[in-house]
Amino acid sequence: MAKIRRGGYVLLTWKGDHTPSHVHVYRYGKFIVKWDLENGQAIRGNASQKVRELIAELQAEGQI
Repeated sequence: MAKIRRGGYVLLTWKGDHTPSHVHVYRYGKFIVKWDLENGQAIRGNASQKVRELIAELQAEGQI
């Protein structure tokens, strides 16, 4: 499991988890969104522009 804290958010991914590749995003312990990294869309929940930018930034850095 990878746990990344940035910008007040916690992003969780699990190595070997089911497809599609995705990340779970939380803020203050509350679920925000389950984001499909392969297709760039929400699987469950809603991602604000800030969350989408954060995910894109972490992908560009190779963190997720």
